[in-house]
Amino acid sequence: MTDQTVVPVSRLLDERGLGSFQITLIIWSLLLVLIDGYDIAAIAFAAPHLVREWGVSPKALGPVLIASLVGILFGSALFGFIGDRYGRKIALIAANLVFGVFTLAAAWSTNLEQMFWLRLLAGFGIGGVIPNVVAINAESAPRRLRATLAIIAVGFVPLGGAIPGFVTASLVPQHGWQIIFQIGGIMPIVLALAAIVGLPESVKYMALHEGHRGRMERLVRSICPGTVVPPNARFVIEDEQQQFSGFNPKYLFGQGLAYITPLLWVLFALNLMGYFFLISWTPTLLTAAKLPPTTAALAGASLQIGGTIGALALCWWLQKHRFMAVAIMFVLAVPVVGYIGFAGLKSQSTLLVATFIAGFLVLGIQSGINVIGALVYPTSLRCNGSGWQLGIGRIGSIAGPLVGALFVGMPVEQLYMWSALPFALGAVVCFVIHQLNVERLEKHPELRDAQ
Repeated sequence: MTDQTVVPVSRLLDERGLGSFQITLIIWSLLLVLIDGYDIAAIAFAAPHLVREWGVSPKALGPVLIASLVGILFGSALFGFIGDRYGRKIALIAANLVFGVFTLAAAWSTNLEQMFWLRLLAGFGIGGVIPNVVAINAESAPRRLRATLAIIAVGFVPLGGAIPGFVTASLVPQHGWQIIFQIGGIMPIVLALAAIVGLPESVKYMALHEGHRGRMERLVRSICPGTVVPPNARFVIEDEQQQFSGFNPKYLFGQGLAYITPLLWVLFALNLMGYFFLISWTPTLLTAAKLPPTTAALAGASLQIGGTIGALALCWWLQKHRFMAVAIMFVLAVPVVGYIGFAGLKSQSTLLVATFIAGFLVLGIQSGINVIGALVYPTSLRCNGSGWQLGIGRIGSIAGPLVGALFVGMPVEQLYMWSALPFALGAVVCFVIHQLNVERLEKHPELRDAQ
């Protein structure tokens, strides 16, 4: 390599395999997504306590439950742009500071209006985490582990979402609902400050930006000790032939993506619609159905834990079969989600098993499409592409809780039957995407290695 003026970055990562750099990055990513998942779910677990303490009806909670989701809609695209323009590390630090400050402030809310605006502003930062975590891991991994490492990283978002359930069951009775937001505000601020020093940058992002040359050379020497990078060497991502120096939304539709990109947006919207109905309303609906509040909180936590285990257990399968694997998971989710309401009327153990399996599938799907959806784009567009998927997909996440608010008076078993409909539609859309992507890679075989 010392005689070469071109340093092939993807080959370097492939030859090195899994090393200390990727392990460090995964550890940081797990911390980042755990607190991100915590803050996404926090309001759902606080909601039953707000109903009692503030004397409001469950229907009035609709805007508060979707407030952070509206912020995420715009924050995903905003921090996707920041990640592609200024770096994944800067975007992640800024996003954590934003949602940390506004989540902490929510602990001192005294009415629904204050809570709405603080959750809205926190959502901007929450939305910036997943696109950049996906990119930073996929762009720093060897080819055979790109999807796997990124899925492992984002797979812990649901586990983070389970933590407020345990906080609610163990700490809220003594400290009040405010403790949920105090924990959710302090932790991301501390993490962001520590990340300034400890969080690595994406390998391929550094390769594309000359300003990171010094760090890139040090990284090459750490990966391959004894290697000398010539002063005139050029770092290239040899399996991604087309990169973009700026961003224009039309770039997301090139290279055979004219139908795939909008269908991915629809897919995200459908799954997020069902997903956020489940995590936003399950504790409140089950409490209204006369289940003990602790059981309702544990059911919500069971959803999230199932999601993490689903993502981790299925990551190798998702790495190999991509969109076809996700389509199968959509099909399986339909009867499981539809059964949750009936399970709640049987026994606590039946309910917890049903919500665990639902989380395994539904949140496993979300972790999978977060990654395999982003991998259809090159490095220079990846954060923007992922950000737009998650941002536009948030229309579904906003619709889910709102529809739940409209039909909250419906018998709980019927409501969960209807909530399975987005997953049935998602199975059809995902299969179409699979077929289109197969045809795209046949026409453009040079894109296969990049995915």
